[in-house]
Amino acid sequence: MEITEKKDTENNTNNSNNNAQTTLDSASLENIDKEAEERQARDLKAGLHPLKHKFVFWYTRRTPGVRTQTSYEDNIKKIVEFSTVEGFWVCYCHLARPSSLPSPTDLHLFKEGIRPLWEDSANSNGGKWIIRFKKVVSGRFWEDMVLALVGDQLDYGDNICGAVLSIRFNEDILSVWNRNSSDHQVCCDGSKGFDQKALKASPQLRYGIQAP
Repeated sequence: MEITEKKDTENNTNNSNNNAQTTLDSASLENIDKEAEERQARDLKAGLHPLKHKFVFWYTRRTPGVRTQTSYEDNIKKIVEFSTVEGFWVCYCHLARPSSLPSPTDLHLFKEGIRPLWEDSANSNGGKWIIRFKKVVSGRFWEDMVLALVGDQLDYGDNICGAVLSIRFNEDILSVWNRNSSDHQVCCDGSKGFDQKALKASPQLRYGIQAP
């Protein structure tokens, strides 16, 4: 497994901007938490089973040979969002399986409000954990990782932004993005937990998001 960190290459003149952004991020997180509580209350009243977080599936079909940032952002398409167990299964059962998708393609599952871009404020100081798989088994591990993320079964879940399956010609790459690459304990412990869960593909991963 690889642990990849996104390094901050900006100079010290941007420290004041970073501090201001941190203050804005804190306020945004408080608003998100309040909205989540209100959403969960509505879902419970409707007889549904609310998830801890609202999620969004994204899809990227890369153009071979084209690697500009503009083309990458333009190719990211929002598929569907959900916030309950019932909503997840309705969405997931209708999604194409990784084995049927062309290469190169990326599937993204991120918490609401976080785009699958390093430029997003939630990802800008983070990194990612990576495992490479043979194509014949990647779909199985992707499904288990999706269930673990949606069911809040991953260690340091609040530090996790989302997961990506990158479908390539000779292999597929499963990655989990985190918020803070400078917290070495979270990075090390989280990567070990990600490694163990992904490689075992244990039925335990399905516990928090059982089908109705």
